[in-house]
This record gives sequence, structure tokens and C-alpha cells, in this order.
Amino acid sequence: MNHQPPAAPPSRLSRQLTTGDAVILGLGAMVGAGIFAVIGPAAAAAGSGALVALLLAAAVAYCNATSSAQLAALHPESGGAYVYGRRRLGPFWGYLAGWGFVVGKLASCTAMALTFASYAAPQLVRPLAVAAVLVLTAVNLFGVKKTALLTRWIVAVVLASLAGVILAVLLGGAVSPARLAEGAMWRPDAILQAAGLWFFAFSGYARLATLGEEVVDPRRTIPRAIPLALGITLVLYLLVALSALLAVDAGALGQSAAPLVLAVQAGRFSAWSPLVRFGAAVASLGVLLSLIAGVSRTVFAMAANRDLPPWFASVDPRHRVPRRAELAVGLIVVVLVARGDLRAAIGFSAFTVLLYYAVTNAAALRLAPAERRWPRAVAVAGLLGCILLAFSLPAASVLGGVLVLLIGAALYGLSRAAAPRPWWR
Repeated sequence: MNHQPPAAPPSRLSRQLTTGDAVILGLGAMVGAGIFAVIGPAAAAAGSGALVALLLAAAVAYCNATSSAQLAALHPESGGAYVYGRRRLGPFWGYLAGWGFVVGKLASCTAMALTFASYAAPQLVRPLAVAAVLVLTAVNLFGVKKTALLTRWIVAVVLASLAGVILAVLLGGAVSPARLAEGAMWRPDAILQAAGLWFFAFSGYARLATLGEEVVDPRRTIPRAIPLALGITLVLYLLVALSALLAVDAGALGQSAAPLVLAVQAGRFSAWSPLVRFGAAVASLGVLLSLIAGVSRTVFAMAANRDLPPWFASVDPRHRVPRRAELAVGLIVVVLVARGDLRAAIGFSAFTVLLYYAVTNAAALRLAPAERRWPRAVAVAGLLGCILLAFSLPAASVLGGVLVLLIGAALYGLSRAAAPRPWWR
């Protein structure tokens, strides 16, 4: 008897991405965000204990990645956990996951645009951040293959830059193993808070799941690409974070707006610091490019199901991308960049995205034995880990995230209680 899985359903978008493209997009969404934007807040929270927090965040991310990979292979549609929640848990949980993802990732876009501008030209932060959002939104409008091609070049530049950071720090003469013992904060609350912040850096693999309708052979490609991209990112993060904490006191890293520049300047290769700034700027652009693509696909999926105005479900007939959703995301981020704060955006985004992945893991628990590729216990660990890390974040991030989710739940209830159909239908 033939037990081959059924073919992927017809796609509303264009399936062009191979496994290599998917891995590159995943790397582009992750590499850079944690190293250049999160290492400072994580070191401030836990000192050199941020290394342990990094491993904890990676473990939770791995659990989430396996749940995402299993569900994306079974439901290869745009939308990620929004789709999985609807299919496996019910419309409300899917809506809440989609709402949390869109709001949280809009904050992530803001953080990455501001990170780029802060490294590239500190005196022109907001105008340059706005320009970056507009340009990258335009790139995404020309099709996902163009996005993948540009991301490939961005990842190459970032990997070269981070390799330069590691070499400059380790060979610069400022490395001291004693710093790891002196600067560690081993309180459980400090480690958990740092891990929650680090999670912001790993959440990029969700972009692969949200691009489920643009991947060739998604049942084979996505389960391979997500763990591979996550593993490469973890190794790179560990090498860079360890190098920085060996070269500079954790307290100084936590206070610096450009911690890797500080680490390079501590040794005799301080002349390399402009290369670090360049790599940070390019890395942030790569993450921002991928974020805009991912958020717009979730908006597209929610609009197609009429959980958002269906006007956003329009597909460009030539490039087969959700043009209106991408334009809306770009314009909202431009507004947020004009008033946003980098560290507040990171904490808020981490909270909402952790709860988004909690829904993903809960959906994975509903898989039948024949649908599983990993043990059920992995999804249980992911669900509990997401909740624990989310509520270990700074109080302002938790309160802001809870408020936004309550607003989303209230809108969902009102749209169904006030009339048979939401006002936009």
C-alpha cells in the first residue's frame, strides 16, 4: 500500500524557495538581532550568566522549532501559528496567536530599524530608520525570490563581520577567563529574564513557517530548514557572546549601546571597530527585511480568513506577493520608528512572541501519533518554557504585552457579539 503523504495544497502565492533559500532566510531573520541588539540587555540582566541564559533560550527555541516544523509540514500555508491555532485549537486561539505575532513583530521591526540606524549613523537615527523601512518594503514587493537573493548577500556580509569580531577579540590581548566568574549573576530570576531577552534573537525561524505558501515541497523543506538555521545561529551566538564576555566586563557590555564595538576596542585591533558597525548595520537590515515579509504574510492569512479586513488579502498578480499587507506593515513601522525605543521594543516583542509560540506548542500537542516527527514531551517542554520565560521578562514588557493581548481578545469578542459579522465583512 502506498503511504506517501498527500501533495501540498495549491498555493495562493508563488512557490520558489528551496531548502537553501529557506535556511538563508532563517539565518537572515536571526543572525544579527541577538548579537548586536540583545547581548547588552542580556548582560545587564545576568552578567556573564547570559551565556547560560543563551543556552536556555536556545533549548526553548529548539522545542518551538520542532513544533513549528511539524505543523508547517502539515499545514503549508502563510500565517504560521495563526493557521496552526485555528486548525488545531479553534478560531479564537488562532486569532490570538496571529494578533500577538503581528503586534509583537511590528515592535521587532521597529527595534531592528533603530538598531540599523544607531550603528550606521547615530546622529540621523530616525530619518535613516524610516528610509530603511521604506526601501526594504519596496524590495519585498518585487517577490519573495528577490527577498531571498538580497538576504543571501546580507548573511554573507554579516558572517564575515562576526568572524572578524571573534578574531579581533580573541587575538586582541584583552581576553581574561576571570571575567566569566567575576561578572556572573546566578539568581534564577536574572537567568530567566536574560533568557527571555535572548529569545528575541531566536524567533526568526518563524519566518520560515509564515512563508509556507512560497516554499517548494514544504513538507520536506521546512522541517529541514528550521532546525538547521537554528543550529547554525546558536553556534555563532555562543562564539561571539563568549568572546565579548571574555574581553569586557559584563557590566560595561550591559551599559553600552554598541557592546561588540566595545569588545573590539578593548584590544589592539580597535581599528576594526568600523567593520563591526558596518556588520551590525547590515545584519539589522537583514532581520528587518525578513520581518517585514513574515508579518505581512500573517496579516495576509488573517485577512483571507476575515479576522482582519479582507482588503489586505489582495495578491499582486505579477509578483504574487500580498502587496497591500506589505505596504500596510511598512507604513505602520514607519510611524512606530518615529517614536519607538529600542530596549522597550525588544522586551515587548519577546513577550508577545513567546506567547505566540506557546500557542504553537499547544497546537503541536494535538497532533496524532502518525503526524509526529518528535516526541510529545518536546512540545510540552516548549509550552512550559515559553510561559516561564514570558513572565520572567521586565514588568513593563509583561504588562504591555498582556494589555495588547487583552485588547486583541476584546476586539475579537466585540466583532462577534455586536453583529453576526465583523464590521469589515
